[in-house]
Amino acid sequence: MISTVVGSFPAEIKSPTTAKDKILNVFGAYDPFKESIKQTVISQLDAGVDIISDGQVRGDMVSTFTNFIPGMQLEDNNTVITSKIRQPTKEISIDDLKYAKKVMNDYFNGNIPEGKGIKGIITGPSTIVYSSRIESFYKHKEDAILDLARSLKHEVEAIEKKINPVYIQVDEPFLSTGLVDLKVASKAIDIIGENLSVPLAMHVCGNLDNVFKDLIKFNIDILDCEFAGNDINIKILEENSSLIRNKKIGFGCLDTSINEVDSKEKIEGLIAKGVEILGKDNMILDPDCGLRRATKDVAFNKLKLMNSIKDEYS
Repeated sequence: MISTVVGSFPAEIKSPTTAKDKILNVFGAYDPFKESIKQTVISQLDAGVDIISDGQVRGDMVSTFTNFIPGMQLEDNNTVITSKIRQPTKEISIDDLKYAKKVMNDYFNGNIPEGKGIKGIITGPSTIVYSSRIESFYKHKEDAILDLARSLKHEVEAIEKKINPVYIQVDEPFLSTGLVDLKVASKAIDIIGENLSVPLAMHVCGNLDNVFKDLIKFNIDILDCEFAGNDINIKILEENSSLIRNKKIGFGCLDTSINEVDSKEKIEGLIAKGVEILGKDNMILDPDCGLRRATKDVAFNKLKLMNSIKDEYS
């Protein structure tokens, strides 16, 4: 059994303090988020997380990507689709992932242990389009979703080539809402995962009652869902366990809707139930969702609790 995070972590914008940083700031070269990435990586590793993220510290999950995709623009912090969606103007997450991987390498003195690593994360095309307003060009959201999948494929290829991640995760929380055509969403995931040499994961939070049977058929290697803050999902998992073939389940076992450390007894029981249904080797433990809204201490202690229970299964 291994552990990971869904992605986001409490972030803090750091003002320049050293003379070097103040000079860099004058020339627009100071990065106020770099220290947050470093502290995120160290916190995750100190807590025992196996597959880390860079913390997704630079903003919300939509604008972080749409800022750099032609055909999409921000108006009052909302994304508007204004023309045909095209290839990103830059590699969006590569610099942060490279830095996070360097911090991880330094943490282990150049010898990252087997089973440890980093994953790349993108926000999925269905979630981005359904979080945006279409102003022109596209008459149907479905066409925008597929064009956006082709655009995001460039980012996925860059992550695969330049980061060598353990796997790549696509965040698609909108797929549980009933708003999205899951056939179109599946086609979009096929575009993103085509010829990918590393495993592909998809994170979908929310109630799975009406979507699990469809989601488990997606062309992915890992389906990541929440089970701590959504009591019905563990029952759905149990009732449909026979459908899970050649896939691992990202097992959300920490309630990210509360800014407090979870009950150890509750999480132990939940993980034990997951092991009973899936087997420990088919589970990847993680929080239900991102930890951005938690305080740093709470986020760290949640992860530490999860990993202390994980270690009992090693």
